[in-house]
This record gives sequence, C-alpha cells and structure tokens, in this order.
Amino acid sequence: MTDTILANATLILPDRSIRGSLRITGDTITDIAEGGSVPAGAIDCGGDHIAPGLVELHTDNLERHLQPRPGVEFPHPAAIIAHDAELASVGITTVFDALRVGSISDPVHGYQKYARALASEILAMRAADTLRISHFIHLRAEVCSETLVAELDEFSPDDRVGLVSLMDHTPGQRQFRDIAKLAQYVMGKRGMSDVEFQDHVARLTDLRNRYGDLHEAAAVEVAGRLGAVLASHDDTTAEQVATSATYGITLAEFPTTIEAADACHAHGIRTIMGAPNIIRGGSHSGNVAALDLARADRLDILSSDYVPSSLLAAAIRLGELWDDLPRAMATVTTNPAAAAGLDDRGSIETGKRADLIRFRFHENTPVIQATWSRGQRVA
Repeated sequence: MTDTILANATLILPDRSIRGSLRITGDTITDIAEGGSVPAGAIDCGGDHIAPGLVELHTDNLERHLQPRPGVEFPHPAAIIAHDAELASVGITTVFDALRVGSISDPVHGYQKYARALASEILAMRAADTLRISHFIHLRAEVCSETLVAELDEFSPDDRVGLVSLMDHTPGQRQFRDIAKLAQYVMGKRGMSDVEFQDHVARLTDLRNRYGDLHEAAAVEVAGRLGAVLASHDDTTAEQVATSATYGITLAEFPTTIEAADACHAHGIRTIMGAPNIIRGGSHSGNVAALDLARADRLDILSSDYVPSSLLAAAIRLGELWDDLPRAMATVTTNPAAAAGLDDRGSIETGKRADLIRFRFHENTPVIQATWSRGQRVA
C-alpha cells in the first residue's frame, strides 16, 4: 500500500488553519503534521488549501443531466456518470441524490414516476465501482401528489436512503407564498398558459386537501423504517416548525423566514440554506436571504441546490463574513456529515476517510486543483 503525502499545504482543520502536511494510507488520513517542509516523494501543494471533501445533502443537479432541455430525455447511465464527474470536479465527495417520489397522472402537466428505477441504476453503478464519489439517496416526498404512499413502499433499508424530506408545494404557502413568483417559476419552466397555470394551482390545492395528512404520516413512517434522516422543506412559520419537531425532524431545508429559522434553532433543528442564495445575495423566490440567517447565527449547512460549483464559493463567502474559515467550511463538510449520521468523514482528522480537496484562488474565487475520494484522486 503506497502512502500519499500532501505537504506544504494550508490545512483547514476543525478549529483552525495551519501550514502543514497530511498522510493518506489507503482510504484513511493517518497523520497530520505542522510545518512547511516537503519530504521526499510528497506532493508539494505550494501553500494551496486542503479541506475535507464537500458533503452535499440536497441537489437537483442530476435532473439537469437527465433532461438537458425541455422534453429531451438523456440515457440514465450517461447522465449519472456526467453528474458524478461534475460533482467531483467541484470538490463534492459525498452526495445525496434528490429523487422525487409521488406522481400526478395528468398527461400534459403531471409528474411521472421515476425514483425507484433511477435509484436502482445509481446503486448498481455504485456497486460496480463505476462512480467517482460516494452516493446516497434523498427521497423528496411530494405531499401534493397521487401516488406517494405506493412509491415510498418500493424502497427498503438496503437502498442507501439517507434522507427523506417532506415537500409540500401547495400554492400560496411555504416557498411560494407569493403566487406571482410561483407563476413566474412554473410557467417559465413548463411553458404553461395562464389558464393551465390556474388549473395547476387548483389541482395541487385539491391534492393537498385530499391526501396531505395521509402523505405526511406515510413519509414520517417510511423514514423511520428506512433508517433515514427526516427533513422538512420551506418552513415559514413557527407553527410549521413545531409540527416538524413532533415528527422527529432534525433538518430544515431552506426555511423561508427568520421566524422559522429562529424556531428551528429553539427546537434543535439544523437549518440548511442554498449556496446560490449566498452567491446571488438573495432568494430567487423572494424569501429570506441566506446571508441574513448567517448574520443572525441561524445557518448551519449549505447546499449547492441547483449549482454544484456554488458550494465551495459560498463557504468562502461565509468565511469572509464570519472571519472564520474553519467555521464556514464546516457548513459544507462537518455539519452536513453529522446531520446525515456520517461520522467517518467531513473533517481532516486522523482515522477519517481521505475525502479531500485541494484549492487555490483566482482573485476571490476558489478553484479546485484536485479531489480525492477514499484516498484516490478522482478529479
């Protein structure tokens, strides 16, 4: 077994940054030393930063590869491979691939079932050691659907389902309290007319009234059966957060108000916000800005959401805001790993998985130089 030594690097440790070196033996970090010397055979990093590999809990990126244009379906294996390679290239070494469960049968504007088959393909490629990074399944349980219970029942504890989130997209509340914002998003994405949009709103509202309580209860039960972390999505009020707490939810994805974020903090629920929100300086849906939550000490985890390259860049932006790079890097490494129950990764410590990234800066933008997953360079 050949060791790899990364020397003369700026190591981002859990509580500080140091100039030093680390040793990788197999798939594990086996030694960390301070100092700028470069032993024979070591890789001279020239002062570049070495950080833990990024841990991504919520990303829609795979959908973009599966449907690169409206109405265009790409072969699943090629899409999965491209998605995996893109994440490795931006420093993500663990991903929870978000797959929707719950469908609507409308032939024009419905949502077709796909999660079970796609999860099987991802898991088969993982078993064949085809993928560069570590993949888990994130089931996005659509409350406003017709088939959620049946689709959830197709998954078992063998499916690496690490996260189940309750997705309630009833128009007029949560993410899209502003119906005009919903119209802009849906009509632009799916090419709906005004009449079709009104029908869409009525359909989702009816589904919520008929199935909402049943679907929420089923998703909570299935998360427990699968051993998955349970998450809420787009909490807006303290009352919604209180309900989340009764379900045993420990992670809140994208709370939309400071009120909800404060309530999450009070209940011990970690908050996850979008890295694009940080980079853009605000929410595309008109909700609370992630930087405002960061300033209020109400931001625990970042997700790249729909832009994989935003994850590291947003962490650097938080490091500037907080004047604390290790704390900021924890929002994309240590904290999401802990939230998902993964205690073998997420920090540079001896005995941890050698999931690592090397990066430097172009002006203020971090640029990945290399990515290691389980001690092997993958990008």
